[in-house]
Amino acid sequence: MRVINPDHRLIAHKLTYLRDKRTDSPTFRRLAEELMTLLAYEATREVRIEPFEIETPVGPTTGIKLSNPKPLIVPILRAGLGMLEGMVRLLPSAEVGFLGMQRDEETLEAITYANRLPDDLSGRQVYVLDPMLATGGSMADAIKFLVDRGANDITAVTLLSAPEGIAHLQAALADVAPPITLVTGAIDERLNENGYIVPGLGDAGDRLYGLAQ
Repeated sequence: MRVINPDHRLIAHKLTYLRDKRTDSPTFRRLAEELMTLLAYEATREVRIEPFEIETPVGPTTGIKLSNPKPLIVPILRAGLGMLEGMVRLLPSAEVGFLGMQRDEETLEAITYANRLPDDLSGRQVYVLDPMLATGGSMADAIKFLVDRGANDITAVTLLSAPEGIAHLQAALADVAPPITLVTGAIDERLNENGYIVPGLGDAGDRLYGLAQ
């Protein structure tokens, strides 16, 4: 698994305000979208393309266009929705699916509670969006779910990651055949005893949309 942590001052600048506990939800949502667009430039460096013949006002030339099947963007519910607009802004022709997964507290097995994806993802390039990579369990389960459906190139995009989450993802996906890439805005210090990223930014879902009732 490749890990890409872009060294960009605008990314660090926007992350600073996302981390600030004084940042309100509307500002947080806007910053998350803007940061996602910056990360999307890195995440899509190897998006699949094919030649495309066009006519300019002066003459013919060969350009490129996105290959078919089009890329699939999959935000992980619910917090991943806050990153979707920033990604779609860069890839407006991509298709969008949704995936919600949680772990059974007794069996520790992943349970899919929401799935709006094509049944067959054979040959698809997929971008998975989730703001926080903390323990890495949910992201690993989501990637395996997509691989089982045929996806053959997966890029996970997160705003923040913990070293423990990256290590878990690398171990859990060691035997997965398709190439896996993680693009993250920052790699923080650690997880605390409650599983929160330190220094982190708190609960991304709550800060995006308010406390769940």
